[in-house]
Amino acid sequence: MSTDKQRTKWLLIYGVMGVYAVIVAYPLLLMLVTSFKSTREIFMAPFALPKEWNLNNFVAVWQRANFPVYLKNSLFVTVTSVALIAGLSSLAAYALARYDFPWSNPLYVYFLSGLMVPIRLGVLPLFLLMKNLRLHDTHAALILTYVASGMPMSVFILTGFFRTLPKELEFAARIDGCNEFQVFYKVMLPLIRPALATVVLMNFVPLWNDFFFPLIFLRNDALKTIPLGMTVFFGQYETNWGLVFAGMVMASLPLLVLYILLSQQFIKGLTAGAVKG
Repeated sequence: MSTDKQRTKWLLIYGVMGVYAVIVAYPLLLMLVTSFKSTREIFMAPFALPKEWNLNNFVAVWQRANFPVYLKNSLFVTVTSVALIAGLSSLAAYALARYDFPWSNPLYVYFLSGLMVPIRLGVLPLFLLMKNLRLHDTHAALILTYVASGMPMSVFILTGFFRTLPKELEFAARIDGCNEFQVFYKVMLPLIRPALATVVLMNFVPLWNDFFFPLIFLRNDALKTIPLGMTVFFGQYETNWGLVFAGMVMASLPLLVLYILLSQQFIKGLTAGAVKG
C-alpha cells in the first residue's frame, strides 16, 4: 500500500514537472519556429510550421543589422562587467566574511543598501556624471554602471558562502607557508565555485539582455549592443518580425552555451546548504 502511495506521489511530481517544462519550453520553441517565417506568414499562421525551412532571415540579420559588430560589443561589455563583478565581489565578500575589523558590519550593510534602491532611479545623475567624465557614448559608461549595480547582490551571495567554510582551512594554509592572497586564491576561491557560477549567471543574463542603459549612454552605431542594435528592424510603419525573431534566436545562443557550461555549478550553488548530514 505504501509502495502505491509512493508511486502515485512520484507520478504526480513528475507530472507537475513535465507540465512546467512544457510551459517554459513552448515560448522558446515558438520563437525558434517563427524565426524561419516571413512577416506575412507569421500573421497568416502564427502557430503553424513554416512552409519552407531556410536560413534567409538569419543571413539577413547577420548582414543588414551589422550583427557581428553588435555581438562583439555585447560580448566585450558583458564579459568585462561580469568578470569585474565576480572579482571585486569575491575580494570584498572574503574580507567581510573572514576578517573581524572595525566597521565591517556597517560596510556590509552599505553593500546591501544597493539592493534597496533601483539603479534606474538614478539614470539622470548617472547620465550627467558620465557626460562630465567624458565617458558618454563609450563602453566604459556601461561597464561602470553594470559593475555598480551587480556588486550588492554578488557580495551578499558570496559572503554567505565564505562564512560556511571552516577556518581550519585558513590555519592549515598559513602553516604551510601561504600568504593572505594565496589563502584566498588557492584555497578559498576554488571552494566557492558554485557560488561564483551563480553570480556569473545571475549577472550575465540581465546584462546581456539590457536595453535601457545602452539606449541612454550609446549613440554611435559601432558601439551598440545586440538589444539596442536590433531596433533597426522596428520601423515607424512596418516591422519585419521574421528578422526580429531570427535576431532573438541568435542573441539567445550565447546564453544557452553559458548555461550548459555552468549549469552543474549553478545547481550546486542554489542547493548548497539545503541538505544536511
